[in-house]
Amino acid sequence: MSWKKKGLIYVPDGSKEWATSHAHVVCVDNSYDDIVRVYYSARDSKGRCMASYLDLDANDLSKVIYVNGEPILELGVPGTFDDCGIMPTWFIKTPEEMRLYYIGWNVRNTIPYHNSLGYAVSQDGVNFQKAFDGPVIDRIPTEPQFSGSACVLFDQGIYKMWYLNCTHWHTAVDGKLEPSYHIKYAESPDGIYWKREGKVAIDYFHPNEGGISRPSVLIEDGIYKMWFSYRGEEDYRDNTKNSYRIGYAESEDGIAWQRKDDEVGIDISESGWDSQMIEYPLVFNHKDEKILFYNGNGFGRSGFGYAVYQQ
Repeated sequence: MSWKKKGLIYVPDGSKEWATSHAHVVCVDNSYDDIVRVYYSARDSKGRCMASYLDLDANDLSKVIYVNGEPILELGVPGTFDDCGIMPTWFIKTPEEMRLYYIGWNVRNTIPYHNSLGYAVSQDGVNFQKAFDGPVIDRIPTEPQFSGSACVLFDQGIYKMWYLNCTHWHTAVDGKLEPSYHIKYAESPDGIYWKREGKVAIDYFHPNEGGISRPSVLIEDGIYKMWFSYRGEEDYRDNTKNSYRIGYAESEDGIAWQRKDDEVGIDISESGWDSQMIEYPLVFNHKDEKILFYNGNGFGRSGFGYAVYQQ
């Protein structure tokens, strides 16, 4: 596997209060003939994630032809799961509606934050309404910590989800609490109520691995293929050796996976916007090509770019 990097696509210019920095964890609707619509989250002047979208030229993904000027969803009312931030994580069309699954953020006292998953619905891909005031994925008795970024596919008559699940928090060398998380699997008849049996899809590869996130799954020739992010447990924010990289795995059933990180075919650049880390992959088929959208330095502070799969 080999990816040819095509460069940075977009980073906010900081002129909007709700989008002073970042463009991270993107998901797409590429069902249009002339555009690819990209849903993403920026950060406002208080550091809160806010969701919006932009449109790319479908024939030249490096060209941004429209940037929506406002958030598409408002933060939740105080006390709800998304009152401190909203981050899109997956877009899917159903026969009835367009769904945008998103991560809701809460700031906490004993830990820095808590995440849950909700979703919003739309008929036109522009105007969204939250389906519920509460999350569809949150704590349960067997998963007492938070859940985050997810991939949702409708396959074999059911909805299948691969999602980040926090296993524990630990005290880092600087005294701050840091989360560790891996990727689990769930199923649902409707994409709302999920059967969660604790099935781990991508687990820690070694004791010093501390974060596996943002799964992106394609099914090709009966094989499930997943791209994801992974990082070290300690000192991953500034130490390039421990910072995020993109991993790869394959499965025959979507549940039991074999990691093949050495085959992923992409790494950090020698210089530039993705020279310190690469993370939050989204892989999709577009006009007879396989496209990889991903974030770079600063967990998306430097924006998102793309690469094209090379046969």
